[in-house]
Amino acid sequence: MRQVVLDTETTGLETSQDHRIIEIGCVELVKRRLTGRHYHQYINPERKVDHGAMEVHGLTDEFLADKPVFSAISDEFLAFINGAELVIHNAPFDVGFIDHEFAKLDGAGQVADVCTVVDTLVMARHMHPGQKNNLDALCKRYGVDNSQRDLHGALLDAEILGDVYLLMTGGQVDLVLGGKNSQGASNGLDEIRRLSTDRPALRVIRASEEELNLHNDNLIKIDQASDGSCVWLAAPNGAATD
Repeated sequence: MRQVVLDTETTGLETSQDHRIIEIGCVELVKRRLTGRHYHQYINPERKVDHGAMEVHGLTDEFLADKPVFSAISDEFLAFINGAELVIHNAPFDVGFIDHEFAKLDGAGQVADVCTVVDTLVMARHMHPGQKNNLDALCKRYGVDNSQRDLHGALLDAEILGDVYLLMTGGQVDLVLGGKNSQGASNGLDEIRRLSTDRPALRVIRASEEELNLHNDNLIKIDQASDGSCVWLAAPNGAATD
């Protein structure tokens, strides 16, 4: 399966006020592995950036003035996401803005015409009800480094979300069960290692009488608390009850 983790930055919060996309960041996953392919583009929105939005992402009107307009990059962007499953945090926001941009182009259609969408915010709220589920909170929860995220940036946020998504949906981000790992080095798991026949015998340390008595006392407490349902006492070699 091909997935594209996507994030955008915009001039403001509402497409109804004709706010526009000013940055797109995408990273590609194939069969749950980061491929190294990405798409990143700053965009001239042909309007002013709201002050509140600029405080979030730091992208100024002056910086965006010489960047291409959306219509100039739309074909390249569409080719990158076409046929993929998009992974987006708070998907209605980003998809709404992309559809708003497409609506300004003749015959461009909508995101739903070319992609399916997974919303990681919906996933996080289901998995962690009643908790904060913004991207920073998820990074903390899953141990993802977001120390460089002083300001929001579409590509950085997409890269971070990619790591978070893989951890949310399985935990393993690098498959090294045989052959070579992602760095090309042998992981040794496909090799047979035989132990020497003249190796010293393993030392066996048995429990002391005091430790056995303490263990027996704990089993009795468990049995009493469970109304006689302690399975260890019921075993053939279980400790004796009072």
